[in-house]
Amino acid sequence: MARNGLRRWLRCVQLVLHVVVVAGLVTAPVAPAAPDGGARGAQWLADYESAPKYPAVHIDWDVPITMSDGTVLKGNVYRPADGNGPITEQLPTIVNITPYTKLMQNLVDSAIAMPVLYDVLTQLARMIDLTAFGFGTLSDALQTVPAGMGRIFAGVDRKLIQSGYTMVVVDARGTGFSQGTWDVFGPQEQQDAREITEWAGSQPWSTGKVGMTGVSYSGINQLHAAQQGSSKLAAIVPVDPGNDLARDIIDTGGAFGLGFLAPWLVAVNAAKFVPDLVSIFSGKFDWKWLQDRVDSPLVMADVLFGYLFSLKPELIPPVTKDMLDPAKARFQAWSGGVDNIKTPTLMVGSWYDLFANSEVKAFNKIPLPPEQKKLIMGNGYHATPLGRNGEPGKPPRLDVLQRAWFDKWLKGIDNGIDEYDPYTLWQQGGGWTSTDQFPRREAEYRRMYLSAAPSGTTAPVPVAHDGSLTSQVPGDTQRLTVAPGLATLCSRDAAQITAGAVAMLELCGSDSRVAEISALTFTSTPVTEPTLISGPIAMHLNTVHETRDGYWNVSVNDVAPDGRSTAISSGQLVSSFRTVDESRATRSANGDYTDPYLTLSLADRLPTVPGEPTTLDISMLATDAVLQPGHRLRVDIYASNFPRGMPMGISLADGQLAPQHLQLDPNAPSWVNIPVGGNPRW
Repeated sequence: MARNGLRRWLRCVQLVLHVVVVAGLVTAPVAPAAPDGGARGAQWLADYESAPKYPAVHIDWDVPITMSDGTVLKGNVYRPADGNGPITEQLPTIVNITPYTKLMQNLVDSAIAMPVLYDVLTQLARMIDLTAFGFGTLSDALQTVPAGMGRIFAGVDRKLIQSGYTMVVVDARGTGFSQGTWDVFGPQEQQDAREITEWAGSQPWSTGKVGMTGVSYSGINQLHAAQQGSSKLAAIVPVDPGNDLARDIIDTGGAFGLGFLAPWLVAVNAAKFVPDLVSIFSGKFDWKWLQDRVDSPLVMADVLFGYLFSLKPELIPPVTKDMLDPAKARFQAWSGGVDNIKTPTLMVGSWYDLFANSEVKAFNKIPLPPEQKKLIMGNGYHATPLGRNGEPGKPPRLDVLQRAWFDKWLKGIDNGIDEYDPYTLWQQGGGWTSTDQFPRREAEYRRMYLSAAPSGTTAPVPVAHDGSLTSQVPGDTQRLTVAPGLATLCSRDAAQITAGAVAMLELCGSDSRVAEISALTFTSTPVTEPTLISGPIAMHLNTVHETRDGYWNVSVNDVAPDGRSTAISSGQLVSSFRTVDESRATRSANGDYTDPYLTLSLADRLPTVPGEPTTLDISMLATDAVLQPGHRLRVDIYASNFPRGMPMGISLADGQLAPQHLQLDPNAPSWVNIPVGGNPRW
């Protein structure tokens, strides 16, 4: 009896333990996956590098695609082939829409497809390290070659095609060999994106499931097509996409993104004049194409001229006024939207991408569950979003991730990509991390106040003023003056607006001390343990102007014990465009802005009153960073931001490039509202 009782007791204990273990497995939070995807990441790579299912690629050149208004666009169709020509099996279709001409992208694809060449370039890029010569960022930029960025930019991946996909590269309306007038990010172009994907999914060689691929412009129109509600679109992989383009780059804080947009507009307007030589020699030249080019030779030139050179409001031409009128279709198109996206989305960006302002915001607003949307944010720039991905502990190569995403959502292959963490982030000051939430849940907003008291941390750099950053309201009253200058030519903002070109000189991209010659600086005491900063940041300034306008640029920096000051977030504001759209602004629990969303409306422009205090709230880039023990937090304040931004002509005329003043007053303090996790002991 005793023995039977003992057995029953042991069975009960075994049952209880079993229930506890099962319950633990069910209720315990799932640990974040490794950024490299672990064993599944290795399988995605193996799948990508496996022997091709089809031996060759067939190209149908310049296939006409007629839009609903009769405009004919041209696309190249890439299909898998065997010895008998293109295969007849219906396959999923992947679309790329480009303003850079499919001819140029074909050249990139051809270079990648050349035997041995691409492998040699990949190995050379991995070997080059110029850090010792001050060009470490250039070395990182070269890593985009082995990282698979070339195939994404080309819009053509022959490995993907030979595994069982059709790919279509289309010249955007008014560019390349396509007819029409280039409608830069406009409503007609957005409608085109939807119609192109509908066309692709309706072709006899398509299964009806369409994906989209591409970088920058070709990433932006993916979001447009998805937002427009394409019935055929089943997966997108936008790399470096913008969404709120007005605030990203066109009129950021009331200043035009001159350093990128001016040369970019010239380049695209020039490239669209390259003719289709084959059609000329075959007697099939498209004269409508030529007439369209003659009718609109310099798209946006009139808008830009009116923006920069109209010195009085009454001189601003209607086309420029429309650009700054929220009631107009173009402004609304540039302001974006993702609330209607139902397409699984794998988005890739970086903290200082041209479109960093809207990448995280847009991703968070896409109304999809975590398994259907993923975000990867790197530490690079527009031309180099991720750098050395594909190495252990880092995200897989972009071409590998793209194949896994399309295999899942276009072919229904259960490869585990849906279980990859929702956020894979380069943590500035740390390294690659994975998380299920951004901003991270441990980050809480707090004010850090600007004080005139010297921090003693800026020597030997002769800054405009060395102040302190404190958790308590300073008791001192002082007016600090900052004047416009050109030191920001060597800054992370300059690197951002040049798509990373300025960052090739590591001194400018990784260290703000050159730019800080023109800055008011405010520096905290060192942190004593790793301190998290995660989320959007907002600056609140009490200012005084000598004229009717001003231009403010602010950055938040990580200051190392050796004095290196690295920008981790930045923002800018032309004072007269300070009106906030409260319906779209966001605030933290303490009531302070986290994103003072500007209207950017010409009708809302408020010139400053000389000599009177003006409160400014400045939206800054979201970030994910960690301050290591011994590091400090710093705020820099400038009175200009060239070449990142150029104010309107009327703002320059009203501001007169005069010195600007920061009024430090305990009754009207200035602060940064920043999301902090940990115990920095400030």
